[in-house]
Amino acid sequence: MTTRKCRHCDTPLRHSFADLRTSPLANSYLTADDLHRMEPFYPLHALVCDKCLLVQLEHSASPQEIFSHYLYFSSYSDSWLSHASAYADLMTASLSLGRESLVIEIGSNDGYLLRFFQQKGIPVLGIEPAGNVAAVARERGIDTRVEFFGQACASALTREGKLADLVVGNNVLAHVPDINDFVKGLTVVLRPGGVATMEFPHLLRLMEQVQFDTIYHEHFFYFSLLAVDGIFRGHGLAIYDVEELPTHGGSLRIYARHATDCPGSGSVSPRVSGIIQRERQAGLHTMETYATFSEKVKETKRRLLECLIRIKAGGKSIVAYGAPAKGNTLLNYCGIGTDFLDYTVDRSPHKQGHYLPGTRIPIHHPDRIRETQPDYVLILPWNLTEEISQQMAHIRDWGGMFIVPIPEPLIF
Repeated sequence: MTTRKCRHCDTPLRHSFADLRTSPLANSYLTADDLHRMEPFYPLHALVCDKCLLVQLEHSASPQEIFSHYLYFSSYSDSWLSHASAYADLMTASLSLGRESLVIEIGSNDGYLLRFFQQKGIPVLGIEPAGNVAAVARERGIDTRVEFFGQACASALTREGKLADLVVGNNVLAHVPDINDFVKGLTVVLRPGGVATMEFPHLLRLMEQVQFDTIYHEHFFYFSLLAVDGIFRGHGLAIYDVEELPTHGGSLRIYARHATDCPGSGSVSPRVSGIIQRERQAGLHTMETYATFSEKVKETKRRLLECLIRIKAGGKSIVAYGAPAKGNTLLNYCGIGTDFLDYTVDRSPHKQGHYLPGTRIPIHHPDRIRETQPDYVLILPWNLTEEISQQMAHIRDWGGMFIVPIPEPLIF
């Protein structure tokens, strides 16, 4: 049997974090023709390294399989667009960005963020591996390259004279299988005095709220600040500040510079040591803490199934809202298909008319809910509960109610 090794420090992986059995790729939505074909499933098992504390998936699907044709488009979430706009305002002001600057976003998707910088007259460049998504960004006038970011990509950019004043990576750090190559690439493309910011779901929040559905093949890693700080320091980058964000159920935004631009501890915000201290208080530096998570996942599954069984036994109808990757992990691990959910809806026209992977639940336009008037709507992107419940408030007209599945079923 091949020994599994840490993707960062090459230490043998001996500790399980969450074994979610097998699952299809979370963003591999099916067409009607696909329903008659075999669907590939892959092991979905997260482990934790006892040396560098990095939670990571076993090697399974390749990045090419996951990202070659991608159906997640960032521009269909109003709250995410507001988040991006506020970020652009913040960084433009704090770094005094202007027409002589360059902002590079890695994993730039459909240009949802870079357009806010471009509107300010700031030159931008997107790096996006999914060709179909990059094409949308280009149609919007966002200069976008279709490739995976790493040392080779960064070196090519520097040869062209493209050094970044700001490198942005929103929910991309977890998506790269070779974390060392990625971070080394940041050191290459970042201008002296430049800043890199990375946003990612916080492992501490994932564990506290039992957000196991955020584990899927697209996410190779699940980060604590303890782990990320060690990785960045090992490649000559210093995390000098960090923010806690409400996005994706609780995220961190780290701010990093070349270590040579951060001389001494006085240049580092106390927020960095503060969050690391909280992680240690929660036990994220000990393997015993990680070992308890698996049973919490099983209990969350049991409670959700008990809730849905009770509703269906009462003769009520349930549909879902959203077709996010996290929803596909939840539904496949819990075994929830059309025996529980009649259908789901999504605002993205790129997903409408398709079927969820594994469970094969049909995806419709949100208007379908008004037409069929279900008794309950299960919110799969629970991190957007406030936004969705406001958009779908009309279900109250016929007495409909919402269900939020994580960390335990909440009906309101």
